Amino acid sequence: MAKTPAVGYVRVSTQEQVEGFGLEVQEKAIRDHAKANGLRLVSLCRDEGQSGSNGLDTRTGLSEALVALESGRAKALVVYRLDRLARDLLLQETLIARLRQAGAEVLSVSEPDVDGGGAEPTRDLVRQVLGAIAQYERAVIRGRLMAGKAAKIAKGGYGGGRPAYGQRAIGGELVANDDERQVLALVANLRRQGESYRQIATALIDAGHRPRHGVTWHANTVRRIAERVSGS
Repeated sequence: MAKTPAVGYVRVSTQEQVEGFGLEVQEKAIRDHAKANGLRLVSLCRDEGQSGSNGLDTRTGLSEALVALESGRAKALVVYRLDRLARDLLLQETLIARLRQAGAEVLSVSEPDVDGGGAEPTRDLVRQVLGAIAQYERAVIRGRLMAGKAAKIAKGGYGGGRPAYGQRAIGGELVANDDERQVLALVANLRRQGESYRQIATALIDAGHRPRHGVTWHANTVRRIAERVSGS
């Protein structure tokens, strides 16, 4: 009996690579599943360091897999888990429907029999419930992280993002940036003397101070710093 041609797809995000949930684990599981279930892998596509929320324009491995399936070169897409295909449930279901229209099925190694090809509504329900649960868990985690960040900021701590001019982040905490503090003091002093923003920019260049971004000082950059110093 001829084996069904299939395409394997593996994906990890940067964080998952750090935590050890690697491509090799997924690839081995897919190859074992194909061998045990009469599938012939015609290719195994990979996306390394790509979030499941990214679109097809950045996930070249998934694009290659879809081309193989929609061209008829393969009849099944095999993934370790459905969230490797897409983290967002709506995108996940859209991709599954797209492949069904092409006459292909989606097979999950860790969630067997979740794609009944539309013939068994219970399987559709199970797949969608599993996807909804995974999406809910991710939302809870994001919510906890945001709440923790907000609480830290409320206590005067550093909640992430680009530090204000005059500060830098070290070990998750804000500390003074001595070089930028000198610029703040000089700008404040020159403004008190009635110097214009353009004149202050020239003075900073002459004093050998470098801006945080770019190669030279501009009046608008000085204005923003002066407004920060004055608290306006």
